[in-house]
Amino acid sequence: QAKLVESGGGLVQAGGSLRLSCVASGMMFRVQDISWYRQAPGKEREFVASITSNEITNYAEPVEGRFTISRDNAKNTAYLQMTSLRLEDTAAYYCKAFWGNYWGQGTQVTVSS
Repeated sequence: QAKLVESGGGLVQAGGSLRLSCVASGMMFRVQDISWYRQAPGKEREFVASITSNEITNYAEPVEGRFTISRDNAKNTAYLQMTSLRLEDTAAYYCKAFWGNYWGQGTQVTVSS
């Protein structure tokens, strides 16, 4: 059974950093394009970043230059390194695997002033 599990969220002050992890199981991770999305309270889920199976990356404008997506196929894990965090980055963060449209359960990131 395919599964994605996110971790690494938490409470951080504005300007701080966090690294999120997304561990995959039950799928051929190396062929998956992986994306990160986020959803703030009362808002729609939005795209944050993606990385293809051959490591081409793409970022939403609000996070470009601050967030970095990466992957380690040996560990079946994708990462989202977040720096210079802002209040508006507060959200639940989800990873998604393209083939099969698998989603994780999310990890909460809260940025305080």
